[in-house]
Order: sequence, then structure tokens, then C-alpha cells
Amino acid sequence: MPSPIRIAIPPGLSPDQFDGRSRAGKITDVGGPTMGTSWSARIVDAPPECEAAIQSVFARVIAQMSNWEAHSDISRFNRLSLGEWMTLPAEMMAVLRAGLAMARLSDGAFDPAVGNWVSRWGFGPGMGTAGPSSPPWQTIEVEGPRARRLADVALDFSGIAKGYAVDAAATALDAQGAKHYLLEVGGELTGRGVKPDMQPWWTDTESPPDLAVPTLRIALCGLSVATSGDYRRFRIEDGRRLSHSIDPATGAPIANDVAAVTVLHESAMLADAWATAITVLGSDRGMTLAARHGIAARLILRTASRTREYMTPALAAMLD
Repeated sequence: MPSPIRIAIPPGLSPDQFDGRSRAGKITDVGGPTMGTSWSARIVDAPPECEAAIQSVFARVIAQMSNWEAHSDISRFNRLSLGEWMTLPAEMMAVLRAGLAMARLSDGAFDPAVGNWVSRWGFGPGMGTAGPSSPPWQTIEVEGPRARRLADVALDFSGIAKGYAVDAAATALDAQGAKHYLLEVGGELTGRGVKPDMQPWWTDTESPPDLAVPTLRIALCGLSVATSGDYRRFRIEDGRRLSHSIDPATGAPIANDVAAVTVLHESAMLADAWATAITVLGSDRGMTLAARHGIAARLILRTASRTREYMTPALAAMLD
């Protein structure tokens, strides 16, 4: 029996989304590999240089923020001596500041400096270390365009960089004159405008493949969506499912039965970060925090007896 479908329509959907649209428009599909995953875009009346503009964005993000590239800016920063300052590229600094702000807001559930723990548990480059006694994010100091480490921690933007890449690529498309498109990086999406048939970019959010949960179908117009789940990157060890999501409070993979979290936000970067924070905090604390800040989110809890679904009021208000 197919899962029921829930339709989510953003309250801000306005006639402006239809600006300049006609039924004669043509959709161009482009895509390829990037950032250890894949990307795709569907662009109505695509400007000639749009694919090159997107690729340029991804190349910058990798050069600045990939822990898997030994000569990236983030890798060089993580090798600095403790207390040594480094002037960061503007985009990397913007992501770092956003990550630190999210760390403060979530009381450290989102932490952009857990790279050593990510590696220690086999989900990143290198072997990793035990880490500091204080929350890693609190050992990163930022002053103007530069930053430094005050303890043996490593920046890791895996919970925010893909979202930033989506936002930055969307900005590049806007600059090229594209008004109607759907853009995706590794399952994180943003949508602008509408399709030639005047329909929005309908998108079904990801769900754990082994769980029967209602399909969430979103009219992705002026909105982004990100999903964090224990089914994406994990391994089984001694009968336990070890998620790639690290709980900064323990320095170990989360152990709260959260199977998936989906967040809708105007910013793909913030949707990405919020999905990570809610995943770490769990169904009670995570969804309470999201509701308090007006975040549209859904959480799927995997239990031995049944699957549970939670939604914040902001998401429930979008359901048709």
C-alpha cells in the first residue's frame, strides 16, 4: 500500500514567483559530480553560461571548505599551530560565522569544529583525536577576517557546506538572469519561480528507505529544503547503527533513534545546519527548539515497536 502524501505549500507563495513566465519556456537539465556527491539543476530558459557559473561556485567551495582536500583552506587552517591566526576567504568566513552562531543558538548541538571526532569515528580524513574538554566551537576565535584555534580541534563544515553551496549556486544563477529553476546538491534543494506549465517545483523529501512514513511533497518556490538522516552515511558495529552525525556532548555518533530530520527554510545553509542540530538534540529538545524559532521541520523517530513522526507548527501550517 503506497504511503499517504502530504502537500506542503509555503505561506509566502506570491504572484511574483510567476514573473516573466510563459508556457513556451524550455527546461534545461544539467548536473554532475561535486563535493563527494552529485548536483543537478533544472533551469527554465537557461542562460548560456549558467552551468559554468554553478561549477565555478562548487570549485570555490571545495577549494575553501573540503576536509578531503589537503591543500584546501579549511585543511590548512586545521594544521595551524594553536593560537596562530589565519585570514580566511570571505565565503569560508561567512560559513564559519554562521556555524558558530548556530552553535550558540543550539547550545552546541550544531558544532562546526567536531572534525577530529568525525575522523575518529571513521567518517572523515585522518584518525582524529580525543578533542578538548570544553565544547569544540568555543575554542575557535574569530576577529574580523581571521580566525584561530585555541585547542586541538578541527573545523568540519559537513553539516552546513552543502547548504551554502546551494545558496551560492542560486545566487550565481540569479546573476546570470535565471528566474525559474530547481537546484540540488546531495539531496539538498532550493527552488525559484515556477515551471513552464505554471506549476511550482514539486519535490518529495527524502525518507529512510526502510521505514513506511508519509511522503512530504513541497511546493519549492522561494524555499530550500535539507534532510539529515541516519540512513545516508552509517555503518553497523557490534549490532549498532553508527550514524555519521556526531553528538558534540559525547564526542560519539548520536544514539537517540532519530532516523531523519527535514527542514524548510529560505536559506539552504540554515536548513542544513538546523537539520543537523535537530538530529543531534532529538525529538523532544530538537523539535522544541525548532518550534520556538518558527522553523518548519519534520522528524522521523525509529523505535523498536513503531515509527513516529513529529512536525513543528510552522510545517503543519503549510500542509494543504
